[in-house]
Amino acid sequence: MLNFETILIVDDDENSLKGLARSLENDYDVITAKSADEAIEIYRREKPDLVLTDVKMPGMNGTELLDKLLQIHAGVKVILLTAYGTVEDAVKAIKRGAFYYLQKPVNLDELEILIKKALSSKKLEEENRELKRELFTQKFDDGELVSESPKMKELLKIVDKIAHSQSTVLIEGESGTGKELIANRIHRLSQRSQAPFIPVHCAALTDTLLTSELFGHEKGSFTGATDRKQGRFERAHQGTLFLDEMGELSKDTQVKLLRVLQEGEFERVGGTKSIRVDVRVLAATNRHLLDEVKKGNFREDLYYRINVIYIKVPPLRERKEDIAPLVQNFIRQYSRANGKKITGIDKKALDLLTAYNWPGNIRELKNIVERMIVLSSEGTLGADLIPDDIRSFFPQTNSAATTLVNQTGSLSDVERELIEKTLRLQHGNKSSAAQALGISRRTLYRKLDEYKISDL
Repeated sequence: MLNFETILIVDDDENSLKGLARSLENDYDVITAKSADEAIEIYRREKPDLVLTDVKMPGMNGTELLDKLLQIHAGVKVILLTAYGTVEDAVKAIKRGAFYYLQKPVNLDELEILIKKALSSKKLEEENRELKRELFTQKFDDGELVSESPKMKELLKIVDKIAHSQSTVLIEGESGTGKELIANRIHRLSQRSQAPFIPVHCAALTDTLLTSELFGHEKGSFTGATDRKQGRFERAHQGTLFLDEMGELSKDTQVKLLRVLQEGEFERVGGTKSIRVDVRVLAATNRHLLDEVKKGNFREDLYYRINVIYIKVPPLRERKEDIAPLVQNFIRQYSRANGKKITGIDKKALDLLTAYNWPGNIRELKNIVERMIVLSSEGTLGADLIPDDIRSFFPQTNSAATTLVNQTGSLSDVERELIEKTLRLQHGNKSSAAQALGISRRTLYRKLDEYKISDL
């Protein structure tokens, strides 16, 4: 079985190239190039973990290639190979940025040791960068996971408890509730936190593109596949893969995903080699997947394979205690980003925001606060900065939507009324309505069909 690491071998001598490739291809994903120019193109496209290159080549030589690769990525790991080397050459190459300098004919045992050291060094550097990035961004990301409300406090206790397991997790919740933030928190607190967190938004891609995105493809495997491509599963090796809007997966893709979850391996589209990966999968959906199983839209075996641990993220209307601290967090964040000194929000404006039903949840709240800050000319956000469509839901009005929101009646009636009202406010423009509601166009069309809402 192949490991995740990819090695690019560069040599103008075809026999040397093939021989070295054969010696490594059982343990690594090997790519070859016959010139430095070809190697640069491949490196930009594939981002291999390690480059082995001959020094003496026509045109651009190996040390010049090293310089070019270092310009592309300062952390690139390159081992130079030459039949004409000296100790002085080796010292110069390492000072220049090479990981090591090895004489031909190559001792394969020595090369294997060097490869492992180079890959280990690369991984350690990536982990250190990721840790610094996490420390820098954590305070901003967690600003959307405030837990003043009992529901969120309980949810985050569960999240922190399950983070250390290796089990798959199904996260259900309406659009904009912060499902990806929950998934990111699980990853950060897990033993995989130093490896990549790779998100995939399933609803944003066609079935063919999604399959290629998940599993990668080989050059020429289909029309338009002009190059080899690594998939998200490969990129998430030893880390976490987050499948957002998983309920949108086609039956064919569901079958392929089930196989990876069961066996831990797959082939690229158009490929024949099995690629084995160690990935923890977190899945999110704004649908109730069990209902989709009963309707025959989602495979039952995949549902139970994903739903080892279940998390339900509450909508913002059910955790209104969190609105005020969320607003304050967004004020701090966007005031700084827009170069303004906004100190807070007045009571009337906060009352309006708290009374609103927030069909787009936290995402919608964040967008509204950012808009208010951009338009503000004073140090405190006032009610006059709140859009009219949100004002129309304030309890002092007598609109049918407001009445429904404040009743304990059918949630579906509330949702239908909100959609109809938003469509009217957006003059029937479905893209604008979907954006205002904080949902995708696909979800809006599904809701229109579900509630049999015609064009308004």
